[in-house]
Amino acid sequence: MTDSSRRARVRNVTRGTEVAGDIRVASSMRDRTVGLLRTAEADLGDGLFIKHAPSIHMFFMRYAIDAVFLDGGGRVTRTAPNLRPWQVVWSAQGGRDCLELPVGRIAESGTQVGDILETTHNELVAR
Repeated sequence: MTDSSRRARVRNVTRGTEVAGDIRVASSMRDRTVGLLRTAEADLGDGLFIKHAPSIHMFFMRYAIDAVFLDGGGRVTRTAPNLRPWQVVWSAQGGRDCLELPVGRIAESGTQVGDILETTHNELVAR
């Protein structure tokens, strides 16, 4: 199974809300590097979880996204809503991974710094 074919559901345990119903998981260097660059906004789906991405850039992106940065235990260290193309975002202290989502998903799920997120495949747990 390749990284890009792995999928997971993300739930905000703290708020009792669903953050994403079907995200792709990117853990290989190739999948992490390419990220969402080759997608159109309509192809974003529910998002992308990028392992070992304490910061992200929006260079060459064609659309805005929401981003949630997490530590090794799935705790939210920073939220970055409505990131537009060509922006750079650095994670908060302790951030390790990034969850890229459609714009508005952070607000819809009520996700805030300090919340705990989990997935159906425990991808957010330290490895």
